[in-house]
Amino acid sequence: MHYPSDVENPATSDPEIARARTLARVLDGYLVDPLIGLVLPGLGDVITSVLGLYVVSIAVRRRVSPLVIARMLLNLGLDAALGAIPVLGDIFDFGFRANHRNVALLTDRVATGGRASPRDWLAVAGAAAVFVAIVGLVGWGLVALVRAIA
Repeated sequence: MHYPSDVENPATSDPEIARARTLARVLDGYLVDPLIGLVLPGLGDVITSVLGLYVVSIAVRRRVSPLVIARMLLNLGLDAALGAIPVLGDIFDFGFRANHRNVALLTDRVATGGRASPRDWLAVAGAAAVFVAIVGLVGWGLVALVRAIA
């Protein structure tokens, strides 16, 4: 994963993106996200994901592709869902760094006019496929349960 640095992109002089980088640095770099999740299991992950929506709101205002925004929301959702698992989720939070990923997406896509890349399509399509598979498995499990009971 590529993390934006101040030398790579002309968007670095943008104060809004600078604030997004600061937020990512505080939540992910200073380990606030995993620590809040450890202290407030479940709730802490929701709180830090809501804070992470700031980066997504910048992408929306900048008219970044809806597909990229979906990928950013996927990062936050995955961070919140897996981070809510006691202990294992906190370990996941130390390595995943959803906010850094989202700032990198924002910086890269703003520099290219907000267009989605093939990697964005792949990430969102993969998430959709996993979602459909999970829903299918749950449906199959419910049918099997009803048949076993009847």
